[in-house]
Amino acid sequence: MLVVPPVVPSNAPETNFKSVANNDAVRSVPFCVTEDSPHVATAIVYCEANFGEIDGKTANGLIRRSEKYKILSVIDSKKAGLDTGMVLDNKPNEIPLCRDLADSLAQADSVPDFFIFGMAPASGMLSKHERGLVLEAMSHGMNIVNGLHEFLNDDPVFAAACLAGKVEIIDVRKPRDKKDLNLFSGRIAEVTCPVIAVLGTDCAIGKRTTASIITSALNEAGIKTVMIGTGQTGLIQGARYGVALDAVPSQFCAGELEATVVKAFENESPDVIVVEGQGALSHPAFSSTSFILRGCCPNGVVLQHAPRRSERCDFEKMPMPTPASEINLIETFSDTKIIGLTINHEQMSDTEVSAAITQYEQELNIPVTDALTRPSERLVEMVLAAFPLLKDKQAANA
Repeated sequence: MLVVPPVVPSNAPETNFKSVANNDAVRSVPFCVTEDSPHVATAIVYCEANFGEIDGKTANGLIRRSEKYKILSVIDSKKAGLDTGMVLDNKPNEIPLCRDLADSLAQADSVPDFFIFGMAPASGMLSKHERGLVLEAMSHGMNIVNGLHEFLNDDPVFAAACLAGKVEIIDVRKPRDKKDLNLFSGRIAEVTCPVIAVLGTDCAIGKRTTASIITSALNEAGIKTVMIGTGQTGLIQGARYGVALDAVPSQFCAGELEATVVKAFENESPDVIVVEGQGALSHPAFSSTSFILRGCCPNGVVLQHAPRRSERCDFEKMPMPTPASEINLIETFSDTKIIGLTINHEQMSDTEVSAAITQYEQELNIPVTDALTRPSERLVEMVLAAFPLLKDKQAANA
């Protein structure tokens, strides 16, 4: 289990974080930097040749939402000179894409506090070139945020570079010692608010983004909601509660997630808990979804699907499942129900998205929307339709 505190390295100015659960005036996110923060940690994100692509999901996520770091630029020579917001969502945000590290540093007012490795390659390891680039960033005095399966603090070369540059490396995925990990206990039954898992029909399909938008939308609607991160990107973005499940020994995965959900429930007394999904239950390469369903025992599931994706990500000969088949598998495997479908609009026009929404609503008889391009109120309506008692909570919190 991980309850994420603000990480401030020894060479960075102090950052003032607080939970908005204790601030009734702020309801958009469960964990944020306060407006009077003397310093928000600044960062450059590395995403060479992958920004806006599937393997660039960490960088993509940080551009869309980052509570812990102020992102100054993204390194991707293939898109250098473009605006990151325009590339992702056709909305400018004045965060530039840069040619290389030198270009990023030249555009910064001072050396950023952090260098974030913003890609999620299938290997989970740094290439020889990337190792050199990370070491170069450290030589400039930047701390490193590493979300890969390769733990750089265990590497003598990087350990020496930390000492030489007086910087630190945050290995986001590194689990605690096994003696400190939780086995499943059944305490999830003590969580009395609705738990909603956002699952998908494939990996890298937008589950985290949709979970974040649902969380924000519910909070803005007066329904106190906490999100549980289950992957490295959500933790890097600043999720207060979470665990990188794919780095936890399988025996402890369900227990670690259960303990995290229980802790969030006890600490925050939320009306809703939203759990970020990983992979897909039907995907033979990933097992995290099964642990998520077992560990958090969700009362409802929002399923994310990309209609134009014909084959699994990184598996060209493996066809995508239909939403109907994934729904049947999830509801057979777990005592839960699908409360709605969300569309990933990759390679789709707005007209095609509208047509897909209509098609799936008729086919599946559940609410369907696109979390990014349609009003967030539709997500709130989706949740309220499944859990009508939340309307009383909404009225009480108004």
